[in-house]
This record gives sequence, C-alpha cells and structure tokens, in this order.
Amino acid sequence: MTTLAGPLAIAAVLLVVGGAAKVRSPLDTARALQGVGIGATALVVRVLASVEVAVGALALLVDSRVLAALVAVSYLAFAVFVVRALRADAPISSCGCFGKIDTPPSRVHVVIDGVIAVMAGAVAVVGTDVSLPAVLPDQPLLGVPFLLLVAIGVGLVFLAFTALPRTLAAVGRAA
Repeated sequence: MTTLAGPLAIAAVLLVVGGAAKVRSPLDTARALQGVGIGATALVVRVLASVEVAVGALALLVDSRVLAALVAVSYLAFAVFVVRALRADAPISSCGCFGKIDTPPSRVHVVIDGVIAVMAGAVAVVGTDVSLPAVLPDQPLLGVPFLLLVAIGVGLVFLAFTALPRTLAAVGRAA
C-alpha cells in the first residue's frame, strides 16, 4: 500500500495549503459558495478551512484509515461543489480553493478531485502505512527524493487547478 504514500501526501499537502489560504482569505470562497446557493460566511469558511488544515496535517503524520477517509470525503466534497458551480448560471471566476488565487471551476478540477478522492478512499479501505513517519525511513537518501517528488506533485496539481483551466479556455477561444 506504500505506493499510495506519495499521492496521499500530495493530497494532504494540498489540503493544508488550500485550507491555510482560505483561513487567511476566506471571502472568495464564501462568495463562491454563495454563488451556488450555499450560504456561507467568512467565519464558516475559516472554520471549515481550519478543519481542512488539520485533516491534511494529520494525514501526513498519522497512519489512519479514518484520516484517509476524511481526505477522500474532502476531495469528494470539492468535486461536488465544482460540479455545482459549473452547472450554476452564476458568474464564479474562482472556486476559492486557494484563497485569493484565481482557481476557476473547471472539468479538470472535477477530474483531479475525483481521482484524489478515489485514491484516498482506497487507502481508507485497503490499509495504512502511508504517513510520512511510516514511509520515510524506508526511502533512500533519508527520504529527500521522495519529498522532492511530493513537492513536484503538489506544484503540478496546483498548476492543473489554477493555470490549466485558463489555458484551455484561451485555446478554446483562439480556435
């Protein structure tokens, strides 16, 4: 099951980064939620984002099927929200996933959220031993290559959430 350690670490780091950004700047997320008919204030967003940070951080540090399930549920909830935003006739320029950073709702977002939810769900069902303390001791070079690959994965998924939808939209307009 350690093959899922990297993907779960990427998902958990993104929860921490996205949650921290929403704690710091909750208004875009609150507006996005309101745009699809979910009444949420900045305070509600901050509370939920704090839970997001806690789930992500704990999933990095503790082997737990429950934490993996919470990661899966988080990404499933994100996917459901983005689908709802795509279907809404409201002008939502950002889903607020990373606070103030423009992350327009897109099909790419739904697919990535869905894939991450399935992967985290697999960890929750099949087993654990994917936390950093469980995985790093078995990695070469004190786990540095593993951590670098996780950082690259986080960067790539972040770009897929933020830059790829705008790039695809620009290509579509040009064609």
